[in-house]
Amino acid sequence: MLYLAQVHKNDFLDQYQLRLLARQESENFWLTISEETLILLGKGNTTSNNLLVLVKLSPTGEIETIEDATDWVINLVEIYLSKGITPEFLKQEAVKMENWQQSLTLQNQDLARRSLELEARREQIEALEEKYQNYDLHD
Repeated sequence: MLYLAQVHKNDFLDQYQLRLLARQESENFWLTISEETLILLGKGNTTSNNLLVLVKLSPTGEIETIEDATDWVINLVEIYLSKGITPEFLKQEAVKMENWQQSLTLQNQDLARRSLELEARREQIEALEEKYQNYDLHD
């Protein structure tokens, strides 16, 4: 699983560790990690303090890959922030989508009601036609 993490120097152990900040749930969906989760990098690993990195962890929690997250962050800025896609914009779009979904639901319900009404009228017409045919036969 892919994580966004920040490198910290653990002075007590004299080694670097990763503080997990967010976890990728799907291609475009990440969840922030609220509880402090730390992973030691080991004595031989040296890197810059406070560096943001992308870390791929195995299912057992072992580090598979670590890469600098600078290019990834710049890509996010270019894709989203340079176009004005802010959290407020996304909230407004979510409200629009919810309103659109509610409107479609109401339209669907109205169509279903009209369909039932048409079916009931068709049955009434068929009953009247049958009654009329029976009336003509008895005359």
